[in-house]
Amino acid sequence: MTHAVLIKQGRLRLLACALGVTMTMAQAQTSSPTPSQTLHTLFADEWERGLRERPERASYQGDIRYNDRWTDMSLTAIEARQAADRTTLQRLRGIPRQALNAADQLHFDTFEWQLQLAVQRQAFKEHLQPIGHQGGVQTLNTIQQTTPFSTALHYRQYLARLAGISALVDQTLLLMQEGRRQGRMPPRVLMNRVPAQLATQLVDDARQSPFYAPFKRMPATLPEAERAALEAEARRLIQQAVVPAYRKLKDSFERDYLPYTRDTIAASAQPDGAAHYELLVKSFTTTALTAREIHDIGLQEVARLQAAMEKVKVETGFSGSMAAFFTFVRTDERFFKKTPQELLQAYQVVAKRIDPELVKISKVIPRLPYGVKAIPDNIAPDTTTAYYMGAATDGSRPGYFAVNLYRPETRPTWEMMALTLHEAVPGHHFQFARALELPDMPMFRKTAYFVAYGEGWALYAEQLGHDMGLYDDPYDRFGQLTYEMWRAVRLVVDTGMHTFGWSRERAIDYFRAHTAKTEQDIVNEIDRYIAWPGQALAYKIGQIRISELRARAERELGSRFDLRDFNDAVLATGSVPLAALEMRMAAWIAEQRP
Repeated sequence: MTHAVLIKQGRLRLLACALGVTMTMAQAQTSSPTPSQTLHTLFADEWERGLRERPERASYQGDIRYNDRWTDMSLTAIEARQAADRTTLQRLRGIPRQALNAADQLHFDTFEWQLQLAVQRQAFKEHLQPIGHQGGVQTLNTIQQTTPFSTALHYRQYLARLAGISALVDQTLLLMQEGRRQGRMPPRVLMNRVPAQLATQLVDDARQSPFYAPFKRMPATLPEAERAALEAEARRLIQQAVVPAYRKLKDSFERDYLPYTRDTIAASAQPDGAAHYELLVKSFTTTALTAREIHDIGLQEVARLQAAMEKVKVETGFSGSMAAFFTFVRTDERFFKKTPQELLQAYQVVAKRIDPELVKISKVIPRLPYGVKAIPDNIAPDTTTAYYMGAATDGSRPGYFAVNLYRPETRPTWEMMALTLHEAVPGHHFQFARALELPDMPMFRKTAYFVAYGEGWALYAEQLGHDMGLYDDPYDRFGQLTYEMWRAVRLVVDTGMHTFGWSRERAIDYFRAHTAKTEQDIVNEIDRYIAWPGQALAYKIGQIRISELRARAERELGSRFDLRDFNDAVLATGSVPLAALEMRMAAWIAEQRP
């Protein structure tokens, strides 16, 4: 403490005495916030800015204050948000990190890591490709999954969003035009899927619009006259604003955009594409691994898993080749449900089978519940097998394991156990629900999502099925190996396409040759890697690191190792870059020694 501060505090105490008031040291310091207070003020400010500027994110978090609007996608607003990110990074770096305690230093480092990469990515103008085959303005109706519909206010907010779609479409068209002008265009093979998605929005009867769905299940607690008025306004907006906006977008997309998309698929084919891919690899894996190193890790993992799959194939009694076995498990009717409803019910049964076994791998079971539901029909054909949708931060909405019921004849039952372990428990739901329950964490840490940590944990969670005694069926074990192989193949094909010149067809062929995934899934997966360069690398890289940490803990702790304590310590760290997780778990191992 400096002499100046001591003198200032002395004067304050003298003044307090003169006024007959007792003042504590803490009160005397209120005019000069500590570095920790400054840091947490910054976190709070940025959390609020994020909700305000990205209303869809607020909806996802369960905050309804901005449920009447969309993110402003004008170039002016985008540039303002980017400038604010740069200013915030400077503000953060103005806080003396060395004056913070260990917990705050981890918060500081995590926030800086996220923000620095966001600022670095600004140079590549990702916003100039605003439509993807797996999402964009053409799938805005999926906001219903995170929006409450129980009061008149909720419906009026939703109507305001419907009224705002036309402006958002116009902003999207301007971004597309600027992207075309600058030569920043997506691959045509992906964009060929978009017209069909847009077509689902072009209805003659407003009641058949995907946007009208909430008005088909209005709560009986609303007065009949109010329900009728809200329904009428929804039909008017859909007919007079929403459908014309999408018709305009479809016409412009097919005439002025689709013909000018690129024939190439590699990220490196874009302006500054090689540097962009390198940054994306770093961002998603949170490591310094190069594309070549990751490609080689993938090849090694593929070889290891091939041998393991061969053993399980023999265990099933199948005598043919692995290729023949793949064909068998892809096509035999015993492995498929006949209807979407049967498939959904089967997933629900698997989830309930897992639940009571969780005590074998964790001492801390999240309080937040989760459910199993279908992926919306209008996006299912172009969407992956399943995904997790997190709970609202205030607990007003549970987490959901969303499963793809499109074409159930392509969804084998032997993948269900591994997939449920990954997306629900103890995978993503454990990870996200536990994070929300962590004490003394700023909100950005409770909701953080580093792909290598999050997806690494979820892939590791698939393997925890062995510790829980859930893989008693050899076909389920084969499913677990297939899913792990799927993530190993990603390391090869993602880097292959974006760095080493692989064609889409070569990537599909490689995927088909090494996994038993069905053709529908394989094509959707490869197209996802084309659209989202580098993201798919994080799963296997993260799982390898977590598995290595477990092996180290088992080796160093011997009989003192407790799997439940290890898993709880990984989750208690929260979502962080892998280097930070390694440091925390190294300290945890040291703490467990006598």
